[in-house]
Amino acid sequence: MATFLVLFDDSSTTWRIEPSALTPLLQDIWADTVVDPTIRSEARGFTWGFQTSRGPAETYLHTDGTCLYIDAALTDAAQIACIFRDCVPGSIEVIFCAQGYNFDLAITPDTTPAELLAKENRWACGRPA
Repeated sequence: MATFLVLFDDSSTTWRIEPSALTPLLQDIWADTVVDPTIRSEARGFTWGFQTSRGPAETYLHTDGTCLYIDAALTDAAQIACIFRDCVPGSIEVIFCAQGYNFDLAITPDTTPAELLAKENRWACGRPA
């Protein structure tokens, strides 16, 4: 399991994502999703935890509503990133990256998890994503 981020530039828009937009989408895929609205830090403003076929996953929304941290296997993180992208207006650029910023990929509104994984694989192999 690794940490990934999906985010958009908060200086480019006043729009913010609300936890209520993500909760039902995560619960539709992972029925066992546990919701924790406790603000633990600026980065951990709202947390969801669930079990995937690849192991436990946790994701938490930054209090400013512009960044989702994802602790999960890459395949699950790509799926969660695409869910986040679907909640953000298409005019806002959304980026998916590893916490260590060893890759960063733009996610277009219709990007599928498989396409996002293919982009990451091309990037990892030194080819343009």
